[in-house]
Amino acid sequence: MAAKAGKTNAVRLVERAGIAHELRSYDLSMDDFNAEAVAELIGVPASQVFKTLVTEGANGACFAVVPADAELDLKALAHAAGERKMAMMAVKDVEPLTGYRRGGVTALGSRKTLPVFLDSSAQLHDRIGVSAGTKGLQLMIAPDAYVQLTNAVSAPLTRPASP
Repeated sequence: MAAKAGKTNAVRLVERAGIAHELRSYDLSMDDFNAEAVAELIGVPASQVFKTLVTEGANGACFAVVPADAELDLKALAHAAGERKMAMMAVKDVEPLTGYRRGGVTALGSRKTLPVFLDSSAQLHDRIGVSAGTKGLQLMIAPDAYVQLTNAVSAPLTRPASP
């Protein structure tokens, strides 16, 4: 189901900041939903589309933003976040915290401001794709602009995806 024409909080935030961006819509059922499929549908390599994951440690929740073709390394994230260990947040807890549903989670315009950790591979691209706040809509933005808007910390956070 493609995104509606209305603007999301994430898009409003980017526009208010005057940041150059491009919106790309796609149609994908929740049964088939994954970041690699999104990358294919919007016509960019999977390494250029970043999924936003919500994690938690002893000091609270944070966003981990990693490429579609890699897996989050929770130990690397814990190191970057100054935590002993990190875990994925239960899906049922994500929407009340962020205001976004699975498939549309983004650090941009989240209900609660959380620390953001962006995989350092983002800097290899002129633009990266992140969710625009709803399933069916990706926001293409320069990595430096994303860091500016989210106060993201760049760190190596991934390991190659398992087959």
